[in-house]
Amino acid sequence: MVYEYAHLTIKAGSEAAFEAAAAQAAPFFKSSKGCLSFKLLKSVEAPLSYTLVVGWETIENHMVDFRESDNFTQWRQLVSPHFAEAPKVNHEQVVLTAF
Repeated sequence: MVYEYAHLTIKAGSEAAFEAAAAQAAPFFKSSKGCLSFKLLKSVEAPLSYTLVVGWETIENHMVDFRESDNFTQWRQLVSPHFAEAPKVNHEQVVLTAF
């Protein structure tokens, strides 16, 4: 499994609208090939900072199957008006689970 971490900075005052748009877009991820999980986290210390965490079977499921699909286009149409800057995305794998 590969985790996509998308670090998002949102325009001030659009937090509720962004969260609603993300909730509306969640089914686009769920119906995508290889998508195993979807979480949106909000920073406690920096309330305009969010992290989208998506579990994928493979990196190709994210970078090819999803990114080249209508689901990605629809996701971006819903949430991108709320971005203060371009998302920063990286992929990670679990190497240790202690408990």
